[in-house]
Amino acid sequence: MFAYIKGSLEEKSTNYVVIDVGGIGYKIFMSNISINEIGELGKIVKVHTYYYVREDNISLYGFLHHDELKMFELLLSVSGIGAKSAISMLSNITPAGFACAIISNNVALLKKIPGIGPKTAQRIILELQDKLKSEEELTKNGEQTEISVVNNTENVSEAIQALQILGYNKKEIDKAFEKIANTDVSVEELIKKGLSILAR
Repeated sequence: MFAYIKGSLEEKSTNYVVIDVGGIGYKIFMSNISINEIGELGKIVKVHTYYYVREDNISLYGFLHHDELKMFELLLSVSGIGAKSAISMLSNITPAGFACAIISNNVALLKKIPGIGPKTAQRIILELQDKLKSEEELTKNGEQTEISVVNNTENVSEAIQALQILGYNKKEIDKAFEKIANTDVSVEELIKKGLSILAR
């Protein structure tokens, strides 16, 4: 319903902000990281939004960056994860770090996030890895994408998988990685570089 909201930042609280648009104040729930980053009161801000509707709850969730929104939507697709849990995760881990944890089966890292126990962490990893496998099967059975020379290292291969987990398709990821010349960096750094290009 709302792709984004742009207006004057009127209020900042511990888990939400209020943005004034034409005299209407929109209460938007956000991660602590985004609230700290959004800026000072009175500033004109633009926030990507997710309109969350349940029988007993209608809320707006906001994100400063598109990759945060993608991660939020991804978490909502996992059984047992609601909006509050998803936004809590965004307050404690970056999308790049999250994707890294999924492809490396890092249950210990996800368990450090408040409200996420070992069973939930394992379920998140299992369901999102299954989703990645399904997408890879579709790619194999459908139109093949071109793979550039830069995509031959193990780190790049893992970074591509992580970006697929975050919802980007193989074709646009390969195109983004053609612009990344230096591959002698960590998987998480490659994910961050990829995200910076894909978010444009």
